[in-house]
Amino acid sequence: MPLRTAVCTLVVALTLVAGGSTRARTSADATSKLSDGEFWRLVTGFSEEGGTFPSDNFVSNETEYQMVIPTLASRIRRGGVYVGVGPDQNFTYITALQPSIAFIVDIRRQNLLHHLLYKAIVELSPTRADFMARLFGRPKPKDLKADVSANALMAAFLDREESPGAFDETYQAVMDRLTKHHHFTLVPGDERVIERILRIFHYYGPDIAYSQSATLRMFGGSVMRLSLFPAFADLMTQTDAEGTNHGYLSDEAHYRLLREMHQRNAIVPVVGDFAGPKALRSVGDWVREHGSTITALYTSNVEQYLFQNGVWRDYYENVRAMPTDETSTFIRAYFPTTTPGGVVMIRPTDPPLFFGPPREGRPTGGFIPSQTLLSTVRELLEGVDAGAIDGYLDVVGISR
Repeated sequence: MPLRTAVCTLVVALTLVAGGSTRARTSADATSKLSDGEFWRLVTGFSEEGGTFPSDNFVSNETEYQMVIPTLASRIRRGGVYVGVGPDQNFTYITALQPSIAFIVDIRRQNLLHHLLYKAIVELSPTRADFMARLFGRPKPKDLKADVSANALMAAFLDREESPGAFDETYQAVMDRLTKHHHFTLVPGDERVIERILRIFHYYGPDIAYSQSATLRMFGGSVMRLSLFPAFADLMTQTDAEGTNHGYLSDEAHYRLLREMHQRNAIVPVVGDFAGPKALRSVGDWVREHGSTITALYTSNVEQYLFQNGVWRDYYENVRAMPTDETSTFIRAYFPTTTPGGVVMIRPTDPPLFFGPPREGRPTGGFIPSQTLLSTVRELLEGVDAGAIDGYLDVVGISR
């Protein structure tokens, strides 16, 4: 064998041993950007028929989802594939974990449209302040500096009234972005849903909470919120246990990561039931075909409902069919004050039903408490195979 050929062969062999196959590396890089056509084919091709859920889920109702980010960041390699559910709490996990691509799978078509609204607004907004101004229809403070904290950013918008004409201007810009710039083809009724979501964000501003019923607009324009749910402003000022805010609006660097993901069409919303026959299976097949691995599965408390509905085994078989490895991790929310059937238990000692303007800093009380828990995919599937998983609390029990 000629010396040059032998050296080249040795280099290739060392590359395969040290860093995995060349195909896996190349394919993972290839997933980092999708054309508009590819993006829309995934959105429509992977989606199932939409289902229902008892809440609008405008923002998260989880109070502790940043607590696990340091552990996740040390465990999960960057450049994998993220799968999540629900609204914008996914953005905080995405910017912290930096996957190559993310799929947001939710049973509600409204959630898909909610994410398309976010996509358009993020792409149209170069800075956090621009994003806040468009999302909530509030004028951007002229003296707001680019490096302000999330607390200061929220405070700058909380007491501002909606700008005249802001809704019409933003709605038109969003629809132009989706249908004229990206050439996405919405189905009848989609525009009305996007209009409704945007109007609610403009109406309540950063005081918007998990559900419309959690936020009341009083006469004179003041806002009172049910203490059961944190508002957007509360969620954006959360931290981990050490006081570090990892949120996607914590600083301009995190927001730029989110914006770059959207500009690459790398956050793909899909309509799907976690126990359904198509959505998760399609995501898993696509990830495998592109030589990558699902590194994080954020489930919120969806598993609670899957056990409640008796379809949890179908879900775990969907997960089993996905390409994962020993580090692939479930991120799940657990609400200790709820029954296994999802009913909130209110105690006589709980705080009053209403309270006034948001407190400064991260929420410290007054909300339904949640815990964010982790387990590896392999731990969960081994528990299922061993017969150790027979209910939702068994899943909670193997989590940390």
